[in-house]
Amino acid sequence: MTVETKLDAARDALAERDGVLVAFSGGVDSAVVAAIAHDALGDDAVACTAKSETLPEAELADAKRVADEIGIRHELVEFSELDDPDFVENGDERCYHCRTMRLSEMFEAARDLGIATVCDGTNASDPGEGHRPGLQAVDELDAYSPLLEHDITKDEVREIADRYGLSVAEKPSMACLSSRIPTGIEVTEEKLSRVEKAETLLRTWGFEQFRVRDHDGLARIEVAPEELEVALTPAFAEAAREHLSDVGFDHVTLDLHGYRTGSVSPADETADADD
Repeated sequence: MTVETKLDAARDALAERDGVLVAFSGGVDSAVVAAIAHDALGDDAVACTAKSETLPEAELADAKRVADEIGIRHELVEFSELDDPDFVENGDERCYHCRTMRLSEMFEAARDLGIATVCDGTNASDPGEGHRPGLQAVDELDAYSPLLEHDITKDEVREIADRYGLSVAEKPSMACLSSRIPTGIEVTEEKLSRVEKAETLLRTWGFEQFRVRDHDGLARIEVAPEELEVALTPAFAEAAREHLSDVGFDHVTLDLHGYRTGSVSPADETADADD
């Protein structure tokens, strides 16, 4: 089946619904669902972003920009994962608790708007990527996943995004800030804040694919292999040591293995990537 056929099927299926609310992170998966939904339903499609401590301000701004790009109505809901002790504990099922709370907020927003269907951005590649506790929440809450339903893979999602002219077509997946904290270390607002500030610095310095892992006060910087040469300089070492100390880290290190998804929580980082 061609990408065009899959896209047509997904659009037709959404067009049969009275309206949909799309759980919208602004990443490529949810952006494509929002674009298809808007294409199919016009003003009866709504994108909704959940604002919490685990969502970087830069990602929230990006979500607003991408919604404008699509032309879809954009709503915000606010909640705190830190209200749930199971999330704060940061065990292997952290992403399940996070996704449950996030999607529950989406269903509540949809009810307030008189919308029966909540869509998420799960694609056909996601179930095969190891332990994905967030997908259990999608199933339990009965969110509709049009990309998964119509067998649209991650590569095909990017192709469709390009067809719609979306600026996020090649955007890397973005896991929430809590994925920077190793499993078993309590998630706190202080840790989330210093990770966000540290990663904002790296982005400002021109790095494109990176993570700052928070090992209870020790910052472990990961950058993509092709960017490692820049990080292996005295100038970067001095700047990283000075500025990451300023945002609250006690020690600063550079991981010579480079950027790797799930290097502190291999069971679940990918589960919260670009939902």
